[in-house]
Amino acid sequence: MTTEPPFAGAKIALLHGASVLTYLRDDFAHIPFPGHWDLPGGAREGAESPEDCALRELEEEFGLALPPERLLWRRDYRSDHLGGARVVFFGGYLAAVEIEAIRFGSEGQRWEMMATADFLAHPIGVPHLQRHLADWISAATC
Repeated sequence: MTTEPPFAGAKIALLHGASVLTYLRDDFAHIPFPGHWDLPGGAREGAESPEDCALRELEEEFGLALPPERLLWRRDYRSDHLGGARVVFFGGYLAAVEIEAIRFGSEGQRWEMMATADFLAHPIGVPHLQRHLADWISAATC
């Protein structure tokens, strides 16, 4: 019998039209992917669920409080940089009024609604998140 690896964290790709909510990570050598374009989300705290983790991180990072039903797509992955731990990737959408309400937190250098195609091809996009976003877009267009 195989056991499921522990859940370690969650990320969300939030789209509006042809753009995705991104932020430029801090450029500190002690963090993974310093100075790369990233998506909202992060590490699990305590015993929280993947949905709770993703939504808490979104609120901390961007000041947006979305309900769980706004997470429309989900896929579990194994993390290469977290020793094979299970991470969860969600997809959802933002309304223009929500984008206007963003209040960027203290992590990262800046945020932007980046053209989805630009994020997918960006030379300093977090590579596994580029692949996960491509998976969601592919699933959504099937």
